[in-house]
Amino acid sequence: MSVDEDAPVVPRPIRARRLPDPPARVTSRPRKRPPAPHAAIGVGVIVLSDRGVLLGRHRHGTLELPGGTVEPGESLEQTAIRELAEETGLSARIQDVTLLGTLIDHVDGVVRLTVGAVVTTWQGQPATQPDEKVGDWAWYPLDQLPDGLFVCSAQILTAWRPDLPIDHTPAHFTRYASYTGSNGGVRGGRTVGPEESGGT
Repeated sequence: MSVDEDAPVVPRPIRARRLPDPPARVTSRPRKRPPAPHAAIGVGVIVLSDRGVLLGRHRHGTLELPGGTVEPGESLEQTAIRELAEETGLSARIQDVTLLGTLIDHVDGVVRLTVGAVVTTWQGQPATQPDEKVGDWAWYPLDQLPDGLFVCSAQILTAWRPDLPIDHTPAHFTRYASYTGSNGGVRGGRTVGPEESGGT
């Protein structure tokens, strides 16, 4: 192919397109004062074996699941593992903990937020630990649960298994989408109360 040197040259401007700048990062800042405390958050742990569910007796007399209050900087799974070790001597790993969902009720004007967790793999034997408020750990078959359950433990158990005949004050339960346990992975919020658990 030859080039005709006498042919007219037609300049065509090319518009350069500038790449967009990355969006500026948005900052955040805390308020000058911390929020007024109005809620308590804790985790209750369902520990299962072929002998049933693990319950301990609080020094005030109630029977309850292992668990306790979330500490600053902890994930809910870390709280479950720490409380399980502190109260029972059992050790579990993050991957052994499945979060069930969140229960919300209130006591004397304080919002109580309780997260249920299920642990099916652990190491050790449950035993009363020094300086803990809950001890005398024992396994209870699900069809022979004792009277006098701590209300938060009762709420967790009936959120996990609505067929359990446990009476307790109602709580709003929101199942985590990642949980696909005994209830077939039902999602969304509902109220957990005696009418669901077979009580009156």
